[in-house]
Amino acid sequence: MSIHEECGVFGVISPNDADVAGISYYGLYALQHRGQESCGIVVNDDGVFASHKDLGLLSEVFSGDILSRLPHGRMAIGHVRYGTTGGTNRNNCQPIEVNHQKGRMALAHNGNLSNAAELRNRLELSGAIFHTTSDTETIAYIITKERLTAPSIEAAVSRAMNVIDGAYSLLLMSPQKLIAARDPYGFRPLCFGVTPDGTYIVASESCAIKAVGGEFIRDVEPGEMIVFSKGSYVSNKEHCGTKPKKLCVFEYIYFARPDSVIDGVSVHSSRVAAGRILAKAHPAPADLVIGVPDSGLDAAIGFSLESGVPYAIGLIKNKYIGRTFISPGQSMRLDQVKIKLSAIEDVIKGRRIVLIDDSIVRGNTSGRLVKLLREAGAAEIHMRISSPPFLNPCYYGTDIDSRENLIACKHSVEEIAKLIGVDSLGYLPMEALPELTRGAGYCDACFSGEYPTEIPSDTRKDRFEMKLSERKKPAKQ
Repeated sequence: MSIHEECGVFGVISPNDADVAGISYYGLYALQHRGQESCGIVVNDDGVFASHKDLGLLSEVFSGDILSRLPHGRMAIGHVRYGTTGGTNRNNCQPIEVNHQKGRMALAHNGNLSNAAELRNRLELSGAIFHTTSDTETIAYIITKERLTAPSIEAAVSRAMNVIDGAYSLLLMSPQKLIAARDPYGFRPLCFGVTPDGTYIVASESCAIKAVGGEFIRDVEPGEMIVFSKGSYVSNKEHCGTKPKKLCVFEYIYFARPDSVIDGVSVHSSRVAAGRILAKAHPAPADLVIGVPDSGLDAAIGFSLESGVPYAIGLIKNKYIGRTFISPGQSMRLDQVKIKLSAIEDVIKGRRIVLIDDSIVRGNTSGRLVKLLREAGAAEIHMRISSPPFLNPCYYGTDIDSRENLIACKHSVEEIAKLIGVDSLGYLPMEALPELTRGAGYCDACFSGEYPTEIPSDTRKDRFEMKLSERKKPAKQ
């Protein structure tokens, strides 16, 4: 099992009518690693919204001439999703579109609200009817409710930020404006840039801005709201500085693309630094260092540079298979692992290997990787992990929903090494995490158990869905 992240958002606002759907498509392609369960694009053509969204990869959902059917316009927002809250069904595809008394809006969101269940219950008691099981619809309801009395849509978003808690990097599109907002903790990344023709781009990662020919301007600050309209933008920082910065440290370890820069820190450089730290903290007698594609490669380079042990490509990834977390259900994940990676026997056979990976969750994937290397003839396998052990669930958009599924909660490092079949095992020390973020504030609750917000009362992943068998039967009269 690999760690899962919820999704990626992308927005575009052009000074002229343009193929904003096409721009969004290619921007989302650069963010496909953040979510491969579903995707969608909503285009704003002079206040008229047109959209397409469905389950699947971008290439599947927008196959054939579907993309060309979306009109040109001045604005669009898009979304790629892996659902950490809410089930796998088309209703949960984003962006969400809302018609309300003051107009229309579309909303795309990355992250999880820690008080979503409480807010949803309050809204339902007031008469709200929900059509999805995602946090995003809760945010949409809160904003819509505030818009009834607020003087503008941005004022409504600002008021909503006083109510919602937890992780949210969101994009909202109204008939005239594109709004980007990041929660005061800054759990999830969000940034913006501009193309040579004056088109502004907002995205979860800087790699998506570059993918569509834009120049990165800066990150959206934690708590900041930016309103784009008529070829310019206005920043609202009334929520900035109200909470300590808590960017998810796993963005640097695994989630983000290596060519992205998040809050001023290169993801590639951060991972290389993790590898160097591992080499000093857990050296190993070895002939070669290899990384698990893709997120283990940069750390493997760092380990090699620090230790002097040569780096080699020992595992080949089938580039037509997505990350193993794409298919919901453990049996499907295991089936994908079998065809996702293969070992190069000429490189591995008879050699002592240092194997670098980003994490161990349940141990199933790690055990399979070790078996591949053993079958290829590895003499020794010393596994090094570029994160500390996972000991706690996450409530901010990472799919770690219970301690019972975490191997490190049940076994010591030595026991885990034996279970997955390696000669030795070493994790990144907790005290080394600040080096990955250059001292900037980060959230490490999944490792430390120190949560920035109150722990939700209902902590189930699909906490808004209940199987028929779980529903209480009516009492007999």
